[in-house]
Formats: sequence, C-alpha cells, structure tokens
Amino acid sequence: MTILPTNRLITILLMAFISLSYGGQQTEQSVFKLTVTAPIAAVYDSVYNTLEDNHFFVVFEANIGRNLSRFAGKWGEAYNRSKLTAIRSLVFCNAWYANKVSGEDPDMLGLCPLSATLIEKDGQTTILFLKPTVPSKASPAAATLREVQHTVIQAFQKAASYFKK
Repeated sequence: MTILPTNRLITILLMAFISLSYGGQQTEQSVFKLTVTAPIAAVYDSVYNTLEDNHFFVVFEANIGRNLSRFAGKWGEAYNRSKLTAIRSLVFCNAWYANKVSGEDPDMLGLCPLSATLIEKDGQTTILFLKPTVPSKASPAAATLREVQHTVIQAFQKAASYFKK
C-alpha cells in the first residue's frame, strides 16, 4: 500500500472538493427553471403556443408520466419517488437558427432540436430547460445560441405570465 505525502493528499482532496462543488453549481446554472401555480395541461398548452408564436415549432411531444406509469407495478417502491403527478416534454426547433448554427459551428447542431420538460407536483407546474449556452461557451456559435436561449426563456416567461396573479 502506498501512502501519499500529507500535502499531496490534501491537494487531491481539495481538488476533488472544488470539482464536486463546481459540478453542483454548474448543474444548477445549466437548467432554467420556472414554476407556476397551475395544472400542467394549461401550462403545457401555453408553452406550446408561445414557442410556436416565436417560430420554435414543436416537432415531437412526449407524455413521459403516462409512459412511466406503465412500469409502476414492475418498479414497485422505486416508481415515482418524487410523487410527480405529470411529466410532459416538448421537442422544438427553429429552422432559421438551426441553419445559422450549422454555418457557425456544425458540432453545435447536437443541440438541435431543443427540448423542455414540464413537471407537475402539488398543483404547481415547473418548466425545465437545459440552457444551450452551457456546452457552447467556446463555440463560434455561442452568440447565436445565447440569442436562442434568450428567446426561448422569454417565451417560457410569457407563457407563465398568464398564470401569475
């Protein structure tokens, strides 16, 4: 068994701690999150329509909660530990932005199409959106993806504003 010198061991532990701390912060900053007090059905329709009004066309919809419910018996206690009452997802794209990104950095087309997931619990719906600026910071398409992110988040905020009192 090899024993590391104390200063090297402390350095390794400190680096691991910093890495874990940064990772947690990165995850928190990576996801846009907006919660409103309204049922998912109403919020979902509002998000769908607002995205399309902003030329982000929904190309696929998934009712994840319904699909997962089929496994309730098989998964037993492991099923729906968060007690979510609904999970729905929208996959969407704006062709103009996709074309622009493809000309700036084709690798960033890995972000296309974008998606948002809505979850419902205790009468509240939360919109979750992985920000495209996080993986694209060093990309030539970073400015375009910042604009995409800003436009999408504004659409989510507008959709949510219909449920604010």
